[in-house]
Amino acid sequence: MVFILITINIILAVVGQTITKIGITKIGSFTSMPIKDFIAKAFLSPLVLLGLFLYVISAVVWFMVLSKIDLSVAYPMLSLGYILILLISYFYLGEPLTLIKFIGVIFICGGVYLIFTK
Repeated sequence: MVFILITINIILAVVGQTITKIGITKIGSFTSMPIKDFIAKAFLSPLVLLGLFLYVISAVVWFMVLSKIDLSVAYPMLSLGYILILLISYFYLGEPLTLIKFIGVIFICGGVYLIFTK
């Protein structure tokens, strides 16, 4: 059950971050406007608010995870979110997928594997 909760946590966090990124991109860069205008637009954006909401729900799920499993085991699992973010960023947001990023993901996978094989 705890691994299902970790998976839900990762998915909620990744989707939340992705939606927040899409919302922020629609607002524009904070350097192109006064910071107070940027903050106001961000907190009035339905996409940003939805992304933050999903991220908060992922935090609640994380509390449940921490009540069941050691932090030294649970926390490295969150790095699997980096892999999902990399893939979503490439396929959905059109961000570049470089060789260095790909190699980094391989190292992340290897590290998570090592933690769970003790």
